[in-house]
Amino acid sequence: MAISGLVISFNEERHIGDCIDSLFRVCDEVIVVDSFSKDDTVKIATSKGAKVISQEFLGDGKQRIHGLQFCKNDWILNLDADERLDEDTYQFIMSEAYLDLPHDAYNLRMRNFLGDEEVNYSGWYPDYTCRFFNKQTATPSTSKVHQRIQANNIKDTKLHLYHYGWDSFFQIISKKNQYTDWQAEELVARGKKAKWFDPFTHGFAAWFRCYFFKKGVLNGVDGFTFALIQAFFSYMKYAKLLKLQKKKDRS
Repeated sequence: MAISGLVISFNEERHIGDCIDSLFRVCDEVIVVDSFSKDDTVKIATSKGAKVISQEFLGDGKQRIHGLQFCKNDWILNLDADERLDEDTYQFIMSEAYLDLPHDAYNLRMRNFLGDEEVNYSGWYPDYTCRFFNKQTATPSTSKVHQRIQANNIKDTKLHLYHYGWDSFFQIISKKNQYTDWQAEELVARGKKAKWFDPFTHGFAAWFRCYFFKKGVLNGVDGFTFALIQAFFSYMKYAKLLKLQKKKDRS
């Protein structure tokens, strides 16, 4: 069964080549939807045999949806530029076992890395994400950040992806700061209302869950740090929502 690889990118020259190589292990085409990168992302992608579509960034979900029209196959393997197939996922796809199963989408487990260190605690593993789906019955949501695949019959698996998302805490904080801006804007657009105590309750709940229930407490300072990162940005999402509410009420 033929599979289309789909990637969205912006200034991903460090990652895009390895991502495309990973996709071509199982895909007969790779489509890259690039948001007018300023570096060599497009040059590298083209040299690797990918077809590049230029498109201003529409948001995480809408950008992926835009790319689907250029994919000739029904089954889509939609990686981010900093993701790679783990061997178990490769073997599953190559076996074509999914063709005999009733599922139209598969949740994979992310193996997240900070530099060379795998972070498998404080809620960072198993970090399920759907990257393999049939576009006839499943599609990305229109969310601007952290889109979800909407499918008829999605399956949680024990298959894995490598995710080389960050080299430093600075990068984590920078990315999550942008994400919470978008999340707060989406909550406002959906008519969500926050109360003054929501940042505190959501932040504390996130920290407690990650530190105690997600094994952070077993990983010393690192466990506390990653739980604190999760908590802080849960807090900030609702703090930013409150600010947007006040601005909207004054206008």
